[in-house]
Amino acid sequence: MDNFIAHILVVDDDEGIRLLVKKYLNENNFLVSTAKSAEDASKKIEIIKFDLIILDIMMPGKSGLDFIQENRKNLETPIILLTAKGEPNERIEGLEIGADDYLPKPFEPKELILRLKNILNKTKKINQKRVIEFSDIKIDLNKLIISKKDSEYKINNTEKLILEKMINNPGKTFSRENIGTLINLDKERSIDVIITRLRRKIEIDPKNPKFLQTIRGEGYVLWIE
Repeated sequence: MDNFIAHILVVDDDEGIRLLVKKYLNENNFLVSTAKSAEDASKKIEIIKFDLIILDIMMPGKSGLDFIQENRKNLETPIILLTAKGEPNERIEGLEIGADDYLPKPFEPKELILRLKNILNKTKKINQKRVIEFSDIKIDLNKLIISKKDSEYKINNTEKLILEKMINNPGKTFSRENIGTLINLDKERSIDVIITRLRRKIEIDPKNPKFLQTIRGEGYVLWIE
């Protein structure tokens, strides 16, 4: 997974499960977003193109199976069902309506990672360009382009190094010292200028950043949740 950053959506009404799966995936260098319901997931897939969805079946309101049935025609994203419903007929039902794999709870984290990587390999996602899409923004690390609505912005190699590091470590705060070491620059003011320049290319409102945020007293973080 060195040259491709897969963006995974974890859908589960249990916050503990969401956080646990997100932790495992982050530790294996996946970019992760979460949703607490099928309805929440449907909203997120409208604005973000995910590489794979990990989906619970039993949730309040619409079930995971309802989600697949409603979205499968227009959704090419692979789906792994992760659920306590583990009887053979239930697994068959999930696979019949369009799930790509099935893993009953409780699950072994290593098995989840192996199944996930196997699906990404089969769908050739692992060989695609490193393109991250969220909201109305697309970051293409191969073409060195950020697309925002009807505009395109070139990024230089320094900006690419920063974005690449942040995307590979979602939710992690990087101090000015961290960034300076990465780009071989020890002037804090110059680092602030680079971040400001990146915000103009990424943010809809650079003065009120939503994605590339400042953590007071700590540094900068890229949020794509």
